[in-house]
Amino acid sequence: MESTSIEQVLVAAEAQVAAGHGLAGTRFWAAVAEVKADDGLVESYANRIATIDQAAFAQWALLTMPKGLGTTLAFLGTATGLILIGVSYPLDGLAAVVAFYLGLGALLTSTHALAHLIVGQILGIRFTGWFIASLTRPQPGVKIDYESYLRTPAIRRAWMHASGAIVTKIIPFALVGAAVAAELPTWAVLGLVVIGIVTIVTDVLWSTTGSDWMKYRREMKFAQTS
Repeated sequence: MESTSIEQVLVAAEAQVAAGHGLAGTRFWAAVAEVKADDGLVESYANRIATIDQAAFAQWALLTMPKGLGTTLAFLGTATGLILIGVSYPLDGLAAVVAFYLGLGALLTSTHALAHLIVGQILGIRFTGWFIASLTRPQPGVKIDYESYLRTPAIRRAWMHASGAIVTKIIPFALVGAAVAAELPTWAVLGLVVIGIVTIVTDVLWSTTGSDWMKYRREMKFAQTS
């Protein structure tokens, strides 16, 4: 795609987003892919692409919140998860299992996007806020500032995408020792292993084509050709 074509695509995307119609049919992301492959185009278009992306995001996200508030809530969710796991220790039987698994749920919910945020910021990527995409996708997400994303080397972008998936896979296995220490029933301890395996299988079957690992693979291709 030549620079004149990229310009035409961006003009169309700006008009469509301004009219409240989103980016469908504009070839916006195809133009973004072309920009990623050329540092000179990044310099020319990064800010403009970020502006279009942020405007489109404001239209499709179900719920948004400022970065500071969302990050605070994510850390509170993580703390709540750890507290619930701690609460399970003096409890017995089903009550202990319920407290422990509620803690697991809080950790899985809060740490996925938090990993993206922390790793991304370390690698030079900025973020503009937090969001819930839709009722069918209620897991909190963190919104990338696309200008900083484009200006960050592709291999760093790739590992930012991978970070959330990696943390999600680690947590169930990492908590096996805690479950044993809490003297949970054997079935509850094995349940953590099953959850961990299921998340891995889910990634292999789905995330590689539609989520974090797909984005990781996409950015690694740019890294290999740069």
